[in-house]
Amino acid sequence: QVQLVESGGGPVQAGGSLRLSCVVSGVTFSRYAMGWFRQASGKEREFVAARSGRGGMTYYADSVKGRFTISRDNVKNTVYLQMNSLKPEDTAVYYCAAAWTGLPRNSDEYDYWGQGTQVTVSS
Repeated sequence: QVQLVESGGGPVQAGGSLRLSCVVSGVTFSRYAMGWFRQASGKEREFVAARSGRGGMTYYADSVKGRFTISRDNVKNTVYLQMNSLKPEDTAVYYCAAAWTGLPRNSDEYDYWGQGTQVTVSS
């Protein structure tokens, strides 16, 4: 059974930082590209960042480039999202996802999803 479990969300003031974690089980973690997506209330889910299985390639949404960093530990089967200089518009439920092929930015191309963790940034 494949499981992705996010943690690390919560309330934070604008300008602050949070680090999200996502622990993956039930798959060979290093063979999967990992992505982070977010969905704000009343909006569609959007791509945030992705990192390849061996960690050599990354993609970021323009809205988070320079502020967020995706990393992974293939020993701990964990992917992280370090979020700095947070803004109120970063408020959303954040999801991690695993993709067997490629390094997709389209949510339809991801195979497994976590349950999400809420991030709330106050001004």
